Amino acid sequence: MKRTAMIGHLSPTHAAQTVTLQGWVNRRRDLGGLIFLELRDRSGLIQVQVEPDSPAFAEADRLRAEYVAEVEGTYQLRPEGQRKGGAADYEVIASRVKVLNTAKTPPFELEKGADVAEDIRLKYRYLDLRRPEMQRSLMLRSKATAAVTAFLDAEGFVAVETPMLTKSTPEGARDFLVPSRLNPGEFYALPQSPQLFKQLLMIAGFDRYYQLARCFRDEDLRADRQPDFTQLDMEMSFVDQEDVLELQERLLSHVFKTVLDVDLPIPFPRLSYQDAMDRYGSDKPDLRFGMEFADVTGLFAGGEFAAFANADAVKVLAASELTRKQIDELERVAKQNGAKGLAWAKRNGDGLTGGISKFLGEQTAALLETTGVQDGGTLLFAAGEWKRAVTALGAVRLSLRDLFGLAAAGPQFHVSWVTDFPQLEYDEDNASWTYMHHPFTAPHPDDVALFGTERQGEIRAQAYDLVLNGFEIGGGSVRIHDPAVQEQMLAAIGFTSEEARRQFGFFLTALESGTPPHGGIAWGFDRLLMVMAGVGSIREVIAFPKNNRGADLMALAPSPVSPAQMAEVGLALVQE
Repeated sequence: MKRTAMIGHLSPTHAAQTVTLQGWVNRRRDLGGLIFLELRDRSGLIQVQVEPDSPAFAEADRLRAEYVAEVEGTYQLRPEGQRKGGAADYEVIASRVKVLNTAKTPPFELEKGADVAEDIRLKYRYLDLRRPEMQRSLMLRSKATAAVTAFLDAEGFVAVETPMLTKSTPEGARDFLVPSRLNPGEFYALPQSPQLFKQLLMIAGFDRYYQLARCFRDEDLRADRQPDFTQLDMEMSFVDQEDVLELQERLLSHVFKTVLDVDLPIPFPRLSYQDAMDRYGSDKPDLRFGMEFADVTGLFAGGEFAAFANADAVKVLAASELTRKQIDELERVAKQNGAKGLAWAKRNGDGLTGGISKFLGEQTAALLETTGVQDGGTLLFAAGEWKRAVTALGAVRLSLRDLFGLAAAGPQFHVSWVTDFPQLEYDEDNASWTYMHHPFTAPHPDDVALFGTERQGEIRAQAYDLVLNGFEIGGGSVRIHDPAVQEQMLAAIGFTSEEARRQFGFFLTALESGTPPHGGIAWGFDRLLMVMAGVGSIREVIAFPKNNRGADLMALAPSPVSPAQMAEVGLALVQE
């Protein structure tokens, strides 16, 4: 029999009517000969009452948790004393119950799923996905996808799918490689992003492209990373940076309003990379709370405290009162992020005490004025090479956020842009220059002449990151469209002309075919949804994710394959 409606779609207009519902038994209770069922589908939950003299009683007596059932009965208001308002005021008095399928006892209680070990939840993901929390997350994902598609379609974007099997190119992470049976000894790579293909679409004249692209990166995992993930990819021709940023602000605001009914004020605030690092120690700063650094390098330059006097940078963060145990933990965080240590001192009236206070005598008054630290509060110092100092103190700032719940005092969502990244950064391990975003990012026009000079580290990129609550949810740039500039960029990161042609020959040839100015961005769609859903891991917004070791515990992947399959693609395992 066809069901009348989804459970959550029933309304007072159905009152006193006979309805047919289908779903899973959430709970079953026997009270004084009465059977009470909670029937659940993805839209909601309803109580079903089965009376002893009902023809439905015998069949209802068979039902257990997670059985699939069909219920027919009268939809009516519950007794007045049991009403609390809303859909829960109604129940169904069953006249017919049919068991559509039985179920084994679940390996965990679905209602306690949030407290169950994640590996158990992932092993039985098809059961975990029955939980309302998971269904809300995936419904949010569906709505966000629809909102993105509707907006970009109205803006004239064309949806294009790019290849899943492509050439291995250096893009910053390890490739997943796929051996070719028809071309022994050769390999495809799964795409880390559609970067080159979307630029080729601009060369092809499509002007505006988008794709919810599947991407693959063989890198170490954490809460906001997966080996396979979804990227909202966009590219536009005949635009500059302002055009891209303006459209992205309207798109993100549309998604938040449509999905969460949240208004994001636009334009989003902007910080340069240098400013973000100097003030917050991160190129993706969480701006829901303050705690900006104070730069006191000049205060100590040439002074007697050698640890600070000879440092490239001395940054200080004013915190509330901290215990010695808390300071020790923050020092551990600083050291994990490249600092040699974390100096500290506490305010006591008009002076400083503890930690390095004995070395701060002449600077004490200036430090109190500059930082505004409260009486009893703690000053935390990081000193040394600029980037290490600010990065370490930035990690300490985030630890303080989590320790004291500082973000809760600010807005629920805070979006910002970080712009003006360096084009290149020096890789000390390899003693060479590398790209900060990717090798197709356009430099600032005024800085092109610095390629190949001692000042090429000063080249500014036309790159931008979209930051939400301290997460980078999008990154993009204006692209290089001049073949000569592209060759200069590749040379700057160590490619000879021959190596560049071997790695990117098809793309470099295409650049010479009449390339329009173009730029774009890619959103980490899973990461965005994680923040929108208010969950702590992107695994909570992906239907079938890998665990933190990159394993699919349900399908048991990765797994060995037979020697015959290996031989077909010309591979054999070598025992070391």
